[in-house]
Amino acid sequence: METLLIEPGPKTPHILLDEAGYIELKGKSIPENSVQFYKQVFDWLDNYAANPKESTKVLVQLEYFNTSSSKCILDIFRIMESIHNSGRSKVSIAWLYDEEDEDMMETGEDYQTIVKIPFTISKIQ
Repeated sequence: METLLIEPGPKTPHILLDEAGYIELKGKSIPENSVQFYKQVFDWLDNYAANPKESTKVLVQLEYFNTSSSKCILDIFRIMESIHNSGRSKVSIAWLYDEEDEDMMETGEDYQTIVKIPFTISKIQ
């Protein structure tokens, strides 16, 4: 299994899926077809879920995302929840938001109530 790096575009986020157990999403996520864009992410996560590291850290620092991306993000969190609940990896999610962006803070809080894994929400100074 290799690290997957997706460089950011005008409508797509920077995504890093590191085989060492570190996952990062940053930027904007408003692709034309979110399901198609995130397919390689889901494929990678399915492979990772078969043999996860002892600890998996997920960092999300998004400025904006559309509705279809929000579904894909939730699906990523559900995969992380499944890995965590299997007991094979201690998964934690860090949701970072701009201190002036209350909407993004509230969105993080919504995700935090949906998935039952360690989930922190922090301001970016």
